[in-house]
Amino acid sequence: MKLKRSLMLAAVAGLSITVPVLAQSPAPLEAFLSYTFVGELAAPTAADRIAWTELHQGRRNIWYATAPDYRPRRLTNGTDDDGQELSDLAFSPDGRVLAWTHGAVEHNPFADGLPAANPASVVTQPSIEIWASVDGGAPVKVADGEGPKVSASGRIAFLRDNQVWTVGADGTDKPQKLFYDRGKIEEIAWSPDGKRLAFVSDRGDHSFIGVYDGPDRPIVWLAPATAIDDSPTWSPDGKSIAFARRAGDVSILESPLVAKPNTFSLWVAAADGSTAKRVWQSPNTLRGSYPQVPGGLYLKWGAGDRLTFRAEMDGWAHLYSLAATGGEPVLLTPGEFIVEHVTMAPDRASLLYSANTGGAAGDIDRRHLYRVPVDRAAPVALSGGKGLEWTPTPLAGGKLAYIAATTNEPPRVTLAEADGRGGRVLPATAASYPSDRLVVPTPVTFAAPDGLTIHGQLFTPQGGGGKHPALIFVHGGPPRQMLLGWSYMDYYTHSYAMNQYLASRGYVVLSVNYRLGIGYGRDFQHPAKAGAAGNAEYQDVVAGARYLQSLPAVDAARIGIWGGSYGGLLTAHALARNSDIFKAGVDFHGVHDWSMFGFAAPKRYEQGDHAEALRTAFDSSPEAALPGWRSPVLLIHGDDDRNVPFNQTVDLARRLAAQNAPFEELIFPNEIHGFLRHDTWLRADRAMVRFLDAHLKPQSAKQGSE
Repeated sequence: MKLKRSLMLAAVAGLSITVPVLAQSPAPLEAFLSYTFVGELAAPTAADRIAWTELHQGRRNIWYATAPDYRPRRLTNGTDDDGQELSDLAFSPDGRVLAWTHGAVEHNPFADGLPAANPASVVTQPSIEIWASVDGGAPVKVADGEGPKVSASGRIAFLRDNQVWTVGADGTDKPQKLFYDRGKIEEIAWSPDGKRLAFVSDRGDHSFIGVYDGPDRPIVWLAPATAIDDSPTWSPDGKSIAFARRAGDVSILESPLVAKPNTFSLWVAAADGSTAKRVWQSPNTLRGSYPQVPGGLYLKWGAGDRLTFRAEMDGWAHLYSLAATGGEPVLLTPGEFIVEHVTMAPDRASLLYSANTGGAAGDIDRRHLYRVPVDRAAPVALSGGKGLEWTPTPLAGGKLAYIAATTNEPPRVTLAEADGRGGRVLPATAASYPSDRLVVPTPVTFAAPDGLTIHGQLFTPQGGGGKHPALIFVHGGPPRQMLLGWSYMDYYTHSYAMNQYLASRGYVVLSVNYRLGIGYGRDFQHPAKAGAAGNAEYQDVVAGARYLQSLPAVDAARIGIWGGSYGGLLTAHALARNSDIFKAGVDFHGVHDWSMFGFAAPKRYEQGDHAEALRTAFDSSPEAALPGWRSPVLLIHGDDDRNVPFNQTVDLARRLAAQNAPFEELIFPNEIHGFLRHDTWLRADRAMVRFLDAHLKPQSAKQGSE
């Protein structure tokens, strides 16, 4: 069932009327959104084959390629824009079994206990399912559940209702609950021989590492404590398990206004629970805290009994290594850059990763591939130049697969030799893309009022000439980074495409990588008095606007702003606090009142500084500056949002109506935070372009605008 094509417009008095969406937009917008996004890429540890997911105009499919020619073959037959994702690709070690999750899955506190999302509003409730293919054969549904992990014997373990279940891969098996645990099971990991299963049992303010060792034996708990234990990883011989430990949840005793170290330690325990030893403790400093970058710790067990992990002890997210028996860690990747997308080579002797370094101008806003031994700081570059590469996936026979993009070519799977040479694209979805219409974004920097250097990417319209309207784009997260090219996240591939499209329509666009984002070090990501503790990041947005105003090609009186999630928050800030600068904005599912967002009063006698934190949270919100909001805004939100509650937009709309501030609404029933349907994005983008044109372009420039 298709959502009704209507745009809800709210008059300044707060009255809503329904106006039909205008006719089909011209080809350029659809063409700019016709990119193919490659999401996951996976390979087994002992076979030469790969699989990956593709998203093209709402249609999701899994592709498959094997040695020797690696000719891509579509494994699934997704033809509908139904919003049901394909994720969690997992091979058996020998590569015979490939399993995955089908369905719209979100993991955050707002999504717990909720059914599968239904963004297409079909009349039958969608489900979350496990599917599998054996030897590249026709896929079959094997169970309801998510998060499959395939054992050495080809048995699939998965999660359903927070418990572990197992099933065979051929579709003839009846799923069975493996064991009962009163916690919420996470991070399941088969032993190397496929006979035991390690897992995390989340108990709320603490968690345990457990080991299942058969139906006739009780669960073995590894050094249980009043701590948060996670990241279980097996030793190659299956005798030991390494894991990470942090203090149990004591947030009730801590102030959100003052940053304190969140240290962690690494432990090694016998898999039978007989012994456990702390082998390393991070320093009691902010930089010694558990890494809060996407992907987390990346704890792995390498050759020579070396434990490898990611930490920020030198101020950057880097790889470290230490002996499994203990000792001082070795910094494997020194330098001022961050490490992401880490995987271990099949022989466990080296790690492959992406990083924003390479020596070329602008590389801090790119990603390239590297390999480093697990026991010494000797990284070797596997890629470089002005493109972007991520998700290195080593194959058993020595080749290397990865995902690559450029400023004008969307992400695609590439196969190369082990040293990165001889890369060739593995074509899958045949799709023409208007690459010649894209501009090459320019890396720029400018200073915030407090002196901090802020990075951004500037999109300048082709042809130039005259004064142009301009836009600030602000990403969400906020631990994200916009790049000098296509992104490795599907949400930001869309943002990049839209910034390019807006540039093609005559806008100068500045994408601002404000403080709180990743890519520029831990201190940049964790600034003082930011977010709900003081809103320090907003000054970076204003600095970006001042930079735009200084450009000869920009009409300083016609600057707007757009962004989603945290970018929606900053869009609302801009309109509330600086309607003198920002003449219009488009706010996708933003936060508008921090005090409504996770600031429940402590349920105990000790209240700490809760009252002060609550006041600061509101003062750091757009709604605290609402009297100054004069510029028009388009509010866009899905009402099944499981990241930013829909009431954030309901509340703002009512407040804007009460003070006769101009706003419009575009609401999508049953859509979630990161819109799942191509049709949703297309409708939202058409509305955004019409709205921005109406408010930022003179009448003569609006002729024929869609």
